[in-house]
Amino acid sequence: MTDDTTALPDDAQDETLVEAGTRRRTAVVAEDESLIRMDIVETLTEAGYEVVAAVGDGESAVAKARELRPDIVVMDVKMPQVDGVTAAERIGEDNLAPVVMLTAFSQAELVERARDAGAMAYVVKPFTPADLLPAIEIAISRYQQITQLESEIADLGERFETRKRVDRAKGLLQTNMGLSEPEAFRWIQKTSMDRRLTMREVADAVIDQLGGQGKD
Repeated sequence: MTDDTTALPDDAQDETLVEAGTRRRTAVVAEDESLIRMDIVETLTEAGYEVVAAVGDGESAVAKARELRPDIVVMDVKMPQVDGVTAAERIGEDNLAPVVMLTAFSQAELVERARDAGAMAYVVKPFTPADLLPAIEIAISRYQQITQLESEIADLGERFETRKRVDRAKGLLQTNMGLSEPEAFRWIQKTSMDRRLTMREVADAVIDQLGGQGKD
């Protein structure tokens, strides 16, 4: 059995504002294996993140996310008290932060559960910094996209449908125009602003033109 928290390195407890005046991205790490937890903290710190909390159970992860509002939560799927999927669900319901899930299991069912719970990306153990850091960037980018979409729409059902339509439009743009996911989102965003349309309307137009089918 491991301890529940990890003491953070001194430089991870510095003020959020660095000398240049830019804000370092903050992270909460939740992993019940202390050695893995320390490795994740070290990886994030070396990559320029400020790890504001490192805990060993899902309940503490939710509490720290609610208290600290980090830019990212990196969390294991299997933890005591509250498992990672349930914790991700609570974090997502309160719109606290994007979540990257860590798992030793790559089954499709678990990935689906994590995605349905609000996880923005997942990494299969054992992983390296080259696996973890890009997943974090993807999670933050997707979370920002969703936050912007939801700022346009008050109705929860409409938000979900809009996310589905924009995701489908992004996929079509990636396939047909050779864009990356962030580039596809920026294209939809820019077209929305230029033509004074909602992003849902732009996404519907892309699907109509490139999807080869009518609306779902």
